[in-house]
Amino acid sequence: MKVVKPDKVAKVKPRNKVVEAFFAGSNTSDDLLKEIHSLAATKHDFLVTTRRDLHRNPELMYNERMTSAYIQKALKKMKIAFTTGWGVNTVPDRIPGEGGYGIVADIGTRKEPCVLLRADMDALPILEKTVNIDDFKSSNPGVMHACGHDGHTAMLLGAASVLKGMERSIKGTIRLMFQPAEEGGAGAKRMIEEGVLLEEPKPQHAFAMHVNPKVPTGIVASRPGTVKAAAERFEITISGVGGHAAMPHLTVDPIVTASSIVMNLQTLVSRSLSPLESGVCSITKFDAGSAFNVIPASAILRGTIRALSTDVLMVLKGKVEQIVTSTAEMHGCEVGITYSADWYPATRNDEHLYEEFSKEIGAMVSVSGEVLEVDPGMGAEDFGFIAEEIPSSYFMIGQGSGTDPPTDVGLHHPCFALDESILPQGVELHVNLALRALHMLGEIDSD
Repeated sequence: MKVVKPDKVAKVKPRNKVVEAFFAGSNTSDDLLKEIHSLAATKHDFLVTTRRDLHRNPELMYNERMTSAYIQKALKKMKIAFTTGWGVNTVPDRIPGEGGYGIVADIGTRKEPCVLLRADMDALPILEKTVNIDDFKSSNPGVMHACGHDGHTAMLLGAASVLKGMERSIKGTIRLMFQPAEEGGAGAKRMIEEGVLLEEPKPQHAFAMHVNPKVPTGIVASRPGTVKAAAERFEITISGVGGHAAMPHLTVDPIVTASSIVMNLQTLVSRSLSPLESGVCSITKFDAGSAFNVIPASAILRGTIRALSTDVLMVLKGKVEQIVTSTAEMHGCEVGITYSADWYPATRNDEHLYEEFSKEIGAMVSVSGEVLEVDPGMGAEDFGFIAEEIPSSYFMIGQGSGTDPPTDVGLHHPCFALDESILPQGVELHVNLALRALHMLGEIDSD
């Protein structure tokens, strides 16, 4: 990795008396909460400008060159040293782009204890149709920040600024992980393979958050245990014998075979899983043929399977292969199945960490004074790779109450819009989680 240091580094790191008193045990938790709230509020204009700059210039996974450069410039301005070159694409034959645009920065003592804060940065291949944002609408046709990653990155940069302003008072190390390729590229896994969790000091806990348009603005949501599903993608190629549509008896029709596969897969969840388990199998694309009077020689199906545990996902994956193979054989077609380069594990909140620590911190920042417990979602999230390695917590910040433009439109929708009023709240959540986790870990080490 390439180490980048700011041009000028302050000889004396900045300090914060409230933070020092908190670590010393001589002031209250409320004092720290008020201090962080005040500091986050001062970052409002920076957060909005940053988020809009990123929104205007979205980039797809493993191609986040300008996004990475923007983050690096911001960190340099904050006098924060960092390393670049993280998240190299190991499957360029399947996903375009060389990658290597991830960034890691440490703030604090560079000694234990250590916690990690993570934000994703990539966009989606969607043509933006969001209204009333002409000043910062996507300038990259067909690419859009439709999942809030521009906001996530802005929040973590805001947290970096706040934390840098109190660095001398921090007892431990806070690792900032700006991650590429979340949207199907397993960027978190690549960075883990490259050692982001092994560099000294090794992080003992990790935290991440995601905006949620289906929760009212300002309400923090989460749950113990599984938060997001395990997921796998597949592509099925059915090969038959093409011919004239007027003489189907001389063909082996891949469209009929593919249609049977689609219908048979609808029984996958209901007849493979216990009624007490949850799973999804969706066929999302069906490609075949090019003329009304020609039976094609092949057809292609694409889809996804999801479950709330890795074990159940593997059960579904095995059943998909059985159903596809046997159905194709029955119709006299040949078939091949290709899976994604990296299936995603379920994202799980460590139950002990969540119940004994993280839930309370989320409640402090939530406008309702409590964390809304939500059902597990079938969306996938590659923070799950991190949560498999170290005890972690994942939160959602509600943003569904904005009106101009409406901010309750779902993720991955061409009209998705971010409620920018929650950006300082995201900073608050990051900073509170980091400082209080370090304090907790420090107390454990001293016992």
